[in-house]
Parts: sequence; C-alpha cells; structure tokens
Amino acid sequence: MIKNDTVAVTATHKEPSLPDELIRRNREWAGRINEQSPEYFRGLAALQRPDYFWIGCADARVPANVIAGLEPGEVFVHRNVANIVHSADLNVLSALQFAIEGIGIRKIIVCGHYGCGGVNAACADHLESGLVDHWIEPIRSLRRLHAAELEPLDGPSRADRLAELNVLESVTRVAETPILRKAWARGLPIEIHGMIYSLVDGRLTLLESASRSR
Repeated sequence: MIKNDTVAVTATHKEPSLPDELIRRNREWAGRINEQSPEYFRGLAALQRPDYFWIGCADARVPANVIAGLEPGEVFVHRNVANIVHSADLNVLSALQFAIEGIGIRKIIVCGHYGCGGVNAACADHLESGLVDHWIEPIRSLRRLHAAELEPLDGPSRADRLAELNVLESVTRVAETPILRKAWARGLPIEIHGMIYSLVDGRLTLLESASRSR
C-alpha cells in the first residue's frame, strides 16, 4: 500500500479490472503491427521526427492521427477544450516551442470542428462559474466581436461559424507568439494552417494559411 495525504494506492502485479478491455485491444493491435512490420516499433522508438504540429480539440471524436490519415510518429499533438490558444497558456506554448526548436517541425495545424461542445457553451446566454467557463471566455469575446455577423444566423449555423472564427483567431495567436516571431526572424519556413473538421462527413476544410510573410 502506497499512501500520501490524499490517496492510497495498492501495488499489485495483477492488471486492474477496469482497463482490461483496453489492454486486450492494445495487445491485439501491437500483435497485428508486429506481424505486418516487425521493425515498426523499433523505428518509432529510435527517433521522433513528425512533419506536423497539431493544435486541436480534446473531443474524443476528433483524434488527429485518425482524421488526418496519419500514422503514429507523423504528427505531434496538443489538444485542449475547443482548440484555444491562450497567450499565457504555458502548456500550448511549451509544446509549440518544442515542436519548432526541439524536433524541427515546420508545418503547424490549428484544427477545430463543427459541433464543438466548448463553442456551443460559448454560444449559450447563461454563464456558469467554473474552469471551463473561464477557459472558453476568448470564444465568448469572439462572439461579441462578430455579433453583427453571427446573430442573424440560426443556432447551429451560428455555432458552426463561431467554430471557424475560433480557428482563425487561434491561427492569429500562434502567429503572434514570440516563438513564431523569433523563428520567422531566423528565416525558418514555418507555415500555419487553420482547418475545420466536419463530424457529419469526416472531411477537413482549409480556412486559412499563414507563413513568414504574415
């Protein structure tokens, strides 16, 4: 038994019952991969060299690798509620810096999606206290800023357009970080692409691209 002030954990060699199904699925997946390509995992373990840094939503329906048709090792991923880029968020900023300076990524993707719960919450008229409401405040600010465009739209269309505007705002925020400005000043050919994903048909749509000329 391992104890501290808030939790007690019993150490055991037996796998816990709750994740048994996940363990089983993992073993099946790893077995299939090893049969198809015996050197696959050794190659992944040797080096991380993805082509893309993906900033996306934490929604379980939009896993970056799957919707972009990429394999493990091909995309470095940061996800949060509603794919928001806060200028003071050390999590996204450290991931961005590591992507550019640590592993040499030159293509950044900000990807939102229609039907986003964070965007839908920002569209609601009532406010609830809590961390999520604090987190999505930038989307509420966007809603107020673009009220003339958004208010005439019906509910679903308004949320979809706000999801697009949120992606565009996050692209701008990435481009304005000292990390990107420093990289562009050094002449690094870094591109930022804003995309939106449709849960209805599984398609990605390009909204905006930014490069060193920004």
